[in-house]
Amino acid sequence: MSDPMFSDATIDKATVLVVDDTPDNLALMSELLKERYRVKVATDGEKALRIARSAQAPDLILLDVMMPGMDGYAVCTALKSAPETRDIPVIFLTAKSQVEDEQRGLECGATDYITKPVSPPILLARVKTHLALKASADFLRDKAAFLESETLKRTREIVAIQDATVLALASLAETRDADTGNHIRRTQHYVKILAEHLRTHPRFAAFCTDYNIMLLFKSAPLHDIGKVGIPDRILLKPGKLDPHEFEIMKTHTTLGFNAIEQAEQALSTEVAILSMAKQIALSHQEKWDGTGYPQGLAGDAIPVAARLMALADVYDALICRRVYKEPMSHEQAVEIILQGCGKHFDPDIVAAFAQTKEQFRRIATRYSDSDADLDKLSAYTAIAL
Repeated sequence: MSDPMFSDATIDKATVLVVDDTPDNLALMSELLKERYRVKVATDGEKALRIARSAQAPDLILLDVMMPGMDGYAVCTALKSAPETRDIPVIFLTAKSQVEDEQRGLECGATDYITKPVSPPILLARVKTHLALKASADFLRDKAAFLESETLKRTREIVAIQDATVLALASLAETRDADTGNHIRRTQHYVKILAEHLRTHPRFAAFCTDYNIMLLFKSAPLHDIGKVGIPDRILLKPGKLDPHEFEIMKTHTTLGFNAIEQAEQALSTEVAILSMAKQIALSHQEKWDGTGYPQGLAGDAIPVAARLMALADVYDALICRRVYKEPMSHEQAVEIILQGCGKHFDPDIVAAFAQTKEQFRRIATRYSDSDADLDKLSAYTAIAL
């Protein structure tokens, strides 16, 4: 069964542009074609190009070679070099019958080459064939463009759902902590600033690609997701934890890692954003000198993403007011970070922080916690305790 997309009725609606400088030839072609097609005519190459580039472009062009001004070869070359006209099939219709003439025409991009005098049945058959091929190509091109558009749309939707899910989970964890939802926004931007500054550093260039920086920014909110599993009596304690309580608090790193890993295993495939989130959740409390937790990693054994988060997390904890402490000034926090160089933090990341500390200040100001946020957290803490 023939495809209705390419039926005779569809092809009969096509427009054919005839280009010839001889009025008799134009009349002859118009008479031959008008029973099946809409016919347009042009007496020179410049006019033919204007018609071809118009909003009502022809579906096929019958083109003479020998014309004053632009000859047919020049017209065909111009048509094939422009994106808006390159897909219009061109059939040369000419008295030039030498092999080299036909070869030149086909090299210019023509789909066919017919020599005069023409046989009407042969001409009509070839016009019909090339219009059917064009209709098929147009359909496939439009379908491909539609599928590409739908794929991009669905991809954007999936990414948006992924981002919203990550933020929702991170915000849920934050509601049980003495931090606010703005903490995750601030730390997102801190690590991004550091990574962008380090993208040309020999030690970090391989990691700090655009793709990894995007993953880092999106996965950073999950760094404390494991705190969901910490009891309120410890998580919300308005004072210093005793050694036993601190040991329990330290488990939030492995709790977060295990939760994310289980989610990844449920998908039966590795997911880039979750892989980076696991590194951050597990290792952001490690220290450069090996005195951190949970694994006691040191130096470059600590994943880069976790090293970046370690500095961002500490800076934010220092400058922010909590229900149990007053905030430090930006200058005080900077001094403590600098003192932690080579001990708590990777020295090169501290150097990057020293260069970007004013950007940190601006981020902290932009996403600062309101008094209402803190009052709400104080009330929640009082109820939980």
